[in-house]
Amino acid sequence: MRIMTGTVLLLVVLAISVFPQAKPDQESVAATVKQINTGGIHVLPIPFEIKIDPMERLLLINIDNDPDSVYLGFEPQVFDDDIHGTGHIVIGWRVDGWVDVFHEPGLTLDPDGYDITGKGLAHMVERDMADCFFYVDEAGVQAYYSFEDLEGRTIELKVHEYSSRKRQPFGLLAPMGEAAADPSALPLILLHDFYFVRRKDTDISVTIDGRSHELDKLPLPLNWSLMYFTRYSPDPLIVTLNPVFEGTLPVLEVTNETVVTNGDTTYEIAFDKGTPVLKSIQRHHKEHVVSISFEPAFPNLSAFAEKASVKGSFAFSGHHSTGKVEGHYTVEHIDNEIQVVLVPSKGWIPQPTSLSLRFLYTVARTFKNWPKSYQWTASVVDAEESGLHMSSSWERLW
Repeated sequence: MRIMTGTVLLLVVLAISVFPQAKPDQESVAATVKQINTGGIHVLPIPFEIKIDPMERLLLINIDNDPDSVYLGFEPQVFDDDIHGTGHIVIGWRVDGWVDVFHEPGLTLDPDGYDITGKGLAHMVERDMADCFFYVDEAGVQAYYSFEDLEGRTIELKVHEYSSRKRQPFGLLAPMGEAAADPSALPLILLHDFYFVRRKDTDISVTIDGRSHELDKLPLPLNWSLMYFTRYSPDPLIVTLNPVFEGTLPVLEVTNETVVTNGDTTYEIAFDKGTPVLKSIQRHHKEHVVSISFEPAFPNLSAFAEKASVKGSFAFSGHHSTGKVEGHYTVEHIDNEIQVVLVPSKGWIPQPTSLSLRFLYTVARTFKNWPKSYQWTASVVDAEESGLHMSSSWERLW
């Protein structure tokens, strides 16, 4: 099976997406969708993309209750992959809502990718972090960072846990998208083996320009332990759903298959009166699988009749410990334009493993509610020989 662009069977190469590279069918380059379908081969336009940004480890340190004049939190991250390279970065969360990114030389980072982080990127600068480290062992977090900020002030972050008590980590969808002002995608940050830093038997500090700042604390015990609000994951999965798109829709070529695998992506297909429709997309990354599924199956936009309309539900999920995000979609064909709307209206549905977590999610409603404020809208028109053209965007409803 191949991913093709439009009705002429040309290739689209979309890096790190659900549309991997393939070779063109030399015998069918000039064929139209209608000609293909009558030959027993169908095309199914794919308006959805699951993008994965590799990351090794993630640590979040908050000083909201004792902020610096510039920063109210820091987010060390560790990379080791073919996309970014190997090294450390620290995101500085600013009091004005923007973020600064400090990174080791040699790392490859996309500045546009930080528009899902707060108000977006303020500055991205290189810093020497040769003496920095961050890892998780049986006792918990062991981390140290020291670097200069944009004003030449020394920022020092230290976390050393020495507890002999066994950690009880869990899965979480991080509410990082709650702060995004102008998102270009739905950020779904799945944190596996997530946990908070314990207050007892921990050496922890944030020092900026020689001044120590008090760290935020979790207001209730978790697993009978008092916790800092400092939290971490040794196995994060950074997913962005449906980045903003403008162009010709890629299409999947199928015959009578109900499951089509293309690279690290698997499509589950159903047939409605002989026309293929999309039941689900699964994206594989290392040992993880994330998916988006539709009920009823998402319609085939190349065969969507004038004045037709469909309403349905969708669910995004990964490992069961990280819960799922649910919502609804609508598709309407009005005046030669297909309008698609997708809203995660049910928010995040967690899988709490303890009474403490159940209480936490009940009290801190932002954990479950922030996805509800996102809406994806797409306009799809038939560009004839070039295929279906889609223009899409995200907005915050509140």
